[in-house]
Formats: sequence, structure tokens, C-alpha cells
Amino acid sequence: MIEVDKQAWEVMVRHAEATYPRECCGVMIGSIDGDQKRVTEAFALENAYTGGQEDRYEIRPEDLLNTDRAARKQGLDLIGIFHSHPDCAAYFSKTDLENSCPWYSFVVLSVQKGKFDHANSFLPNAEQTEAPQEELRYS
Repeated sequence: MIEVDKQAWEVMVRHAEATYPRECCGVMIGSIDGDQKRVTEAFALENAYTGGQEDRYEIRPEDLLNTDRAARKQGLDLIGIFHSHPDCAAYFSKTDLENSCPWYSFVVLSVQKGKFDHANSFLPNAEQTEAPQEELRYS
């Protein structure tokens, strides 16, 4: 289960709405206790994908590494990645699965006509062949 605190959730939704109709991306940090994850901070990142950003995102490795370092300095964990799906459902696409990391949670936010609609979280398996949905709670 992944629970996103209100302040972090607001960062994620604002970023998704502000980048519409392009996909946004960012990272979530917080604490992990067994299967329980709590996101206390979210950081909006620039979508580095050089093609059409309406259906794909890319995070620069150095952005991910810098966020991970900052989290560890605070005694926190990098819990996962969030991105948006403009004008479509919050599902984990084939491209998302192929580019995923099995140790991160992936929160997908559906933005319909510029406004947040719904979200889901996914946890890819080690082989990156499937990503079961995990329970998501947010304020």
C-alpha cells in the first residue's frame, strides 16, 4: 500500500495539470515499512523526452540520482516515480512497464481536459513482465 501525504499529493496534481497536454513526471520520497509506503514529499521534474511529450516521459538519470541522494541525507527513501496520462486513463502502459524499475512504485495520474481525474499506483515485478496495481491512498 502507498499513502501520499496531502502536501506531496498537491505537488503531483499541480504538476500534472500545469504540463497538460504533455506528460509530466517526478519522484516521490518518504518512508517504507515492509509493504507500507508513505510519501511525504514529491518533486516535479522536467520531462526530458525529446519526442512528442503527450504520450511519453523520460527522467534524466542524474535527476533521479540527485533526488535519491537528497532523500537519503534526510533519512528517507526514494519510493517511486509519478507521471501523468493526458486525456486517458491512469493505467500502466507497455512503454511504462518496459522502462520501469521493479523496486519503485509508479503512480499514474489521469488528467482529463486539463484537470486531475483519477490515479492508480503500480508495482512492476522483477522481470518487468507485469505491474500489479497496488492500493493507493491520497489526501
